[in-house]
Amino acid sequence: MRLTFLTPTAALIALAALVPLAAAALAAGRADRVRAVLGLARPSRALRLLPVAGLALAAALLGLAAAQPILERDLTLRVRSDTEVFVVVDVSRSMLARSDPEATTRLERAQAAAVAIREGLAGIRVGVGSLTDRVLPHLFPSSDEEAFGLAVRRTLGIERPPPRESLSINATTLDALTGLATRNFFSRDARHRLAVVVTDGESRAVNELSIAARLRRPPSVETVFVHVWDAGERVYSQGVAEPEYRPDSTSRDRLERLADANEGAVYSEGELAAAVARSWGLLGEAPSVAVASKRERRPLGPYLTLAAFLPLGLLLGRLGR
Repeated sequence: MRLTFLTPTAALIALAALVPLAAAALAAGRADRVRAVLGLARPSRALRLLPVAGLALAAALLGLAAAQPILERDLTLRVRSDTEVFVVVDVSRSMLARSDPEATTRLERAQAAAVAIREGLAGIRVGVGSLTDRVLPHLFPSSDEEAFGLAVRRTLGIERPPPRESLSINATTLDALTGLATRNFFSRDARHRLAVVVTDGESRAVNELSIAARLRRPPSVETVFVHVWDAGERVYSQGVAEPEYRPDSTSRDRLERLADANEGAVYSEGELAAAVARSWGLLGEAPSVAVASKRERRPLGPYLTLAAFLPLGLLLGRLGR
């Protein structure tokens, strides 16, 4: 851990305090002469030094803040060497559904869930994909949690890219998940593979056993599903519920059948901790290796600036009495 300064010469701003300090010294000397003429007692040394000390301390803190001090430390990142995860988020139009026009959409809740799941999988390479009638990668499995968050927030959007049948309110097909096993989503070295699928489950009819059979081909892809759904949600357009859309009450059952066929599990959006725990259980044990060093930087300037107001506040409070 070390302390560095981005603009060390800016600390000279503290010299600006010499002007009010000199003025305070002149005023104190003049006051002493007046008291001597009038025969008044001089105030204690502590009372006379308090304003000077307050100004000096505030100036010193502001000078340090201007120098932009930063506390740095280097962290070594360790990740499991043969384990990769894809968090696949449903971006079909039904993910616009919400409880009312002002509430968060399913997609927004799914994005928050994806970030929470990534945080729970520390030490694992994790990527981001989107699901409609096909699965597309937006970030291949990486140890960079910041890159994952950016990919979730900036690249995932409703029908981005659009499904082949763009006029359909529900273009999702869970059959598209087989692409995780048949295409190059995972690296060749990834023996432990997992897909965490965050979806409302409102898919077209699929053959769950056929999907599971393709996902189980070595190297198999384990699956955990997070169900983002509520029966009272609607898709709103300009504040009005679209009559073409109705929540699919069979969505949870569909996910359960697919999860059972692939020896996975389904969790609601309020059970993210359990979903992460199951993910770890499916991934099993694997060695970790040091892959990179990450520099953590914490700016101290804002804290020093706030601290400078403390002696100034005490000084102003004393003068106001």
